[in-house]
Amino acid sequence: MNAPEARAVTEPYVLNERNARGVVTLTLNRPQQFNALSEEMMGALQAELDTVARDDAARVVVIAARGKAFCPGHDLKQMKANPSVDYYRALFAQCAKLMLTIQRMPQPVIARVHGIATAAGCQLVAMCDLAVAASDARFAVSGINVGLFCSTPGVALSRNVGRKEAFEMLVTGDFIDAATAQARRACRSARCRGRQTGGLHRRQARPRDRDGQGPVLSPARGRDRSGVSDGRPDNGLQHDRRCRPGGRPGLHGEAQTQLVGVN
Repeated sequence: MNAPEARAVTEPYVLNERNARGVVTLTLNRPQQFNALSEEMMGALQAELDTVARDDAARVVVIAARGKAFCPGHDLKQMKANPSVDYYRALFAQCAKLMLTIQRMPQPVIARVHGIATAAGCQLVAMCDLAVAASDARFAVSGINVGLFCSTPGVALSRNVGRKEAFEMLVTGDFIDAATAQARRACRSARCRGRQTGGLHRRQARPRDRDGQGPVLSPARGRDRSGVSDGRPDNGLQHDRRCRPGGRPGLHGEAQTQLVGVN
């Protein structure tokens, strides 16, 4: 085992940092694998989210990533090494639980995206309440390019962009860059990666909104973010009708998550 591999074994899959304002940053920490959603990565992120959800001092959660990419989706090497229906069912159930946990967090969850976010990685962004996209960010639901179809990521995607734009991405597997995402109103702005973090934390720290009427990010405890299910199976993305922060009415009557940048 060489030195980089040895470090990868000992380093945590997800780094947890907290600042004095109660902003918890969870950083995906497998840059050599482009932070793919392996069993271990999903398990580590699930554990961190479960811990933060019980933390009264945590005010907001930021999901970030190390390395060149945010997240390329599932770990296809791991999936190919376990070619059984039972394994795939368990894997997708684990992913569904993770995605729904993000939706049900008592704190707002923000994705801080750079590089690529594809397939379930794009879904991870779409499930967050808000997202900040660096200028080098690119998004795709490209499973179709390898003989798969991103059906569950497609639900989250269609709640963020128009249905026709979502369908085009699903059937072509094409990437869209941050500028195109902005043009489609999937993100409000794209910023240089070096300026991304500072602006995000300045916005989080601002105590009142532009009208001076109340907190931009108030303590999350006491806020009811529970969904009202319409009885359909989850399949990783429950068709609920709750109101999302910063959202607007979208597919099936729920509010769409917006991808937002830093002004």
